[in-house]
Amino acid sequence: MKIMIAYDGSRNAKLALVRTITMFRNLEPTLTLVAVAENPRDITASNESLFNEEVEDLKRHLLEASEACNQENIVHETLLLEGDARKMLLYAAENKVHPDMLVIARHSHEPDGGFIARSLTHFVDELDYMTFGSVSSFLARRIQCPLLILPSH
Repeated sequence: MKIMIAYDGSRNAKLALVRTITMFRNLEPTLTLVAVAENPRDITASNESLFNEEVEDLKRHLLEASEACNQENIVHETLLLEGDARKMLLYAAENKVHPDMLVIARHSHEPDGGFIARSLTHFVDELDYMTFGSVSSFLARRIQCPLLILPSH
């Protein structure tokens, strides 16, 4: 079984990797961990520097995930792409990996504030969904393989 995991090194992505290994270990899966570095909108020195930092962070996260897979004796590969995360994950699934399943972790953007902060976040999330769509909703509408969306914790 080929499983592609959207992996950004976040706490939720790490949990998704562990849960995927736990749930599918008996099927002897081949995992492909895909990270996407978002391109800066304009090419300024500060944006280029931030982008390069992001690329280096993602490389480090993929290396750590690869080591975790090695410890669990899980066959795997890593892939680092550049661009819009939604489009690049779809591209990777359809043109490079051809997985039997795609696994993504839903990210929590819940603030530590009270009612007003939560209400504002909900409004922004709804506006973001209407304008751009989240990664999971974008992929759910377009991906041609089963999609497993793991909740955030």
